[in-house]
Amino acid sequence: MKSKSKGYFGNYGGMYVPETIIPALEELEIAFNKYKNNKEFNSELNLLLQTYAGRPTPLYFAKRLTEYFGRGKIYLKREDLCHTGAHKINNCIGQALLAKRLGKKRIIAETGAGQHGLATATVCALFDLKCDIYMGKIDIQRQELNVFKMKLLGANVIPVESGSQTLKDATSEAIRDWITNIKHTHYIIGSTVGPHPYPTIVSYFQSVIGKEVQKQVSKTPDYIVACVGGGSNSIGIFYPYVWGNHVRNSRDYSLRNRPLLIGIEAGGTSFKNGHHAATLSLGKPGVLHGSYSYLLQDKNGQIQEAHSISAGLDYPGVGPQHAFLKDKKIVTYKTISDKDALWAFKFLSKLEGIIPALESSHAIAYLKHLMPKTKKNETIIVCLSGRGDKDINTVRGNHKL
Repeated sequence: MKSKSKGYFGNYGGMYVPETIIPALEELEIAFNKYKNNKEFNSELNLLLQTYAGRPTPLYFAKRLTEYFGRGKIYLKREDLCHTGAHKINNCIGQALLAKRLGKKRIIAETGAGQHGLATATVCALFDLKCDIYMGKIDIQRQELNVFKMKLLGANVIPVESGSQTLKDATSEAIRDWITNIKHTHYIIGSTVGPHPYPTIVSYFQSVIGKEVQKQVSKTPDYIVACVGGGSNSIGIFYPYVWGNHVRNSRDYSLRNRPLLIGIEAGGTSFKNGHHAATLSLGKPGVLHGSYSYLLQDKNGQIQEAHSISAGLDYPGVGPQHAFLKDKKIVTYKTISDKDALWAFKFLSKLEGIIPALESSHAIAYLKHLMPKTKKNETIIVCLSGRGDKDINTVRGNHKL
C-alpha cells in the first residue's frame, strides 16, 4: 500500500518544519532514493549488517515459554543480539552511509533509552564522524550505563533540562541544533518519527527485521507482536506484511494468510492521571517534531507529558505509519502497564535465560492476554527489540527478585 501523496501515509506524515530545514530534507530524500537501489551502497550496507551488526539475528523457539502457556508456539526475533544490544544499529548504519555520501562530517541524534544514542555513537566511531547526542536529564540518570558507553565511544552527550527532561525534549533540542548547523550536520533520527523523508527512511532500514522473518519461517506466522514507542522495531517487523510486494490492495488484509499484527504501547501507571504513553490508544492527531500523527495532548492542543518505566517508550507521539495502520485497522494496538512490563522482565529472564529490555518486556507481557486465545498449531512471533542490561538499575529499584 502506498501513501496518497509524497510524504504522507493516508492523512499522516508530511513536512511541518521551518523553511530552513526543507532543503536538507529534500537533499536527504534525493540521496535516499538514489542509493537505496544502488548496488555499491547496498553491498556496503549488507556487509556491515552481517559482519558488524551481526545479522541475520536468530528466530528463537522459546520452548519453556511455549510450555508455560500450553497453547501456540512462541518464537522470539532476537534483535537483542545485534551489536550494541538492540535493533537501532540497523538504521544507524544505513543513515551513516547516506551521511558519508552527502559529505556530512558531524552527526547529531536524540535518545531516550540510550540504545539509539549508543548505536549512533558506535557508527560515528566506525566512520570517524563527530557525534553529539541529546538526552533528557532524567533519561541520563536512569540510563547511566548507556551514557558511559556513548562517552567511551567518543560521543558528546548533551543533557536536556527543559520540559519533561525526556525523549520529547531531547528531540526538540536536536532539531534546534540541526536548524543552526544544517550545512555540515546530519541528524540521525532514531525512530519512524519526524518530517518526511525520515519515517520512510527509518522504516526501510529497519525492514530487514521482517524480511529476515519471512525467510526464517516456513509459513506465514499467525501473530506478530512488537512494542511501539516511536515505532521503529514494530514497523521493521511488520513492514513486509503491510508494504511488501505481495500486498496488492486493502482486500489482502482480510485474507487468512497474513499475521494478526499487534503493537503494544506503554500503559504506564494510570490512564486517569495521564501517567502513560498510550498515544495511539488515547491520543488525538496533531503536529509534533515535523509530522502529523497521533499525540498525547490536552483540550487546548498542548502536548502532554508521557510516562513509561521504559525510557524508549516514554514519548507523547508516534510515527505516521502507525497512525495510518491504526485508522485502517491493519494493526491492532494494545497497552501494557509498568507493573506487567516489570513482571515480564523477570519472567522471561528466569524462564528462558534472556533478559529483555523494558521496551521489549511490554510485548512479552502481552502474551498473558494473547496466548489463551491461540491454538497449538499457531505460531506467535515476538520482536525482542533489545536486551535489558541498560534497565537493571530501574528494575532493581522497582521490583523485588
